[in-house]
Amino acid sequence: MKTMRLFLLDYAILWFLNWLLTKAVFTSLVFASISCTSLFAFRVYETEHLESINEQIVRTFIALIFSNAVKYIFYPVFKKSLTFDYIYIHIFLGTISVVLANWLFNSVFKTRIKPKKYIVIGREKEIGHILDEITRKTRGEYQFVQYINPSPTTLKEKIKTYDHVLVANYELYKHVDYLLENSTAKIEYLSELAERVLRRIPLEVIENFKEYYELEFQKAKESPMKRIIDILGGIVGLIISLPIMLFFGIWILIEDGWPVFFKHLRVGKNGRYFQFVKLRSLKQEGFDPSNPNGTIQTRMLKIGKIIRPLRIDELPQFWLVLKGEMSLVGPRPEMVEYHRVYSNRIPYYQYRLRLKPGITGWAQINYQHTTTLEEYKKKTEYDLYYIKNRSTIMDLRIILQTIEAIFWRRGAR
Repeated sequence: MKTMRLFLLDYAILWFLNWLLTKAVFTSLVFASISCTSLFAFRVYETEHLESINEQIVRTFIALIFSNAVKYIFYPVFKKSLTFDYIYIHIFLGTISVVLANWLFNSVFKTRIKPKKYIVIGREKEIGHILDEITRKTRGEYQFVQYINPSPTTLKEKIKTYDHVLVANYELYKHVDYLLENSTAKIEYLSELAERVLRRIPLEVIENFKEYYELEFQKAKESPMKRIIDILGGIVGLIISLPIMLFFGIWILIEDGWPVFFKHLRVGKNGRYFQFVKLRSLKQEGFDPSNPNGTIQTRMLKIGKIIRPLRIDELPQFWLVLKGEMSLVGPRPEMVEYHRVYSNRIPYYQYRLRLKPGITGWAQINYQHTTTLEEYKKKTEYDLYYIKNRSTIMDLRIILQTIEAIFWRRGAR
């Protein structure tokens, strides 16, 4: 709700600014839509970025530069409006207007939020660290005051003093749910709250709501619309990327010789192996099969320092998307070496293989490059969130926000 209100506020501001500059109502509507989509893609509306005026300025400024670049793609259509004066004023005045409006809106919004205090049905040692993270991410909007590992008597006494009850362990809840039948307290489930705030599903939460999540994960399947988007995206991606791949392929050849492409077995949908391909960005010598990621920095080609952060090395995968072995969006295709190690050490890992792996994905844009077991566990939590919540809208969101991940050089490498 907060994001939608901010989006509409920025849309109104940018439409008015475009109208002042172009005096064309329809063109202003189109330009404002492109600009606001770019603001969303660069995560201007996320809570942690709204809290920082510096983040707002940088992200809004880059988003408006990017949106004007997109308008130039359609330059013949908008030729009369895209003057130098328009672009200069739009970027700078738009940045000032949007940042000021978002900062004021967020400041007022925060003052109107009253912290919600919860009594928790669950064990602190199991999920305390997750609830602490939720409190930090929401800037204290959710506060977990007391844990009840019920004793029905204790819960009956405490429930009278709280307006909110958080069910963090469903098995414990089933033993005391009758005590809450006539209570006025609002009951919430950690499964819903963790997903909403953290945008991933912690493994401890899955364990505490095991039956629910296993049923949800088993529902995951590829939709016809997802395949249509993959085919269209694969064709467009290949057409655009072929000259780029040719240029950098020649560069790789000059710097380090053949082969230009790096081929490697990866794990795809339902655990099937497939031949993964990238533009080669590392030297061939020094590869350690027991720790493939451990020698990346020492083996990096000079051209690799350019193409890896910008994800240019991933471009050949558009062909794999057309073949149906990968999707535009999905979990990262894992190396066989890591798959063999972590599939037995990370609970519920197998469910991330319910969908095709993707060129980009929820974990890739929201989490860092992974090397340790704990990092792989957290990455799996993001993958499982995607498996459960995947939709066409979510896929389009991930594709948009991949642009931001490239600019900020975050996520999988």
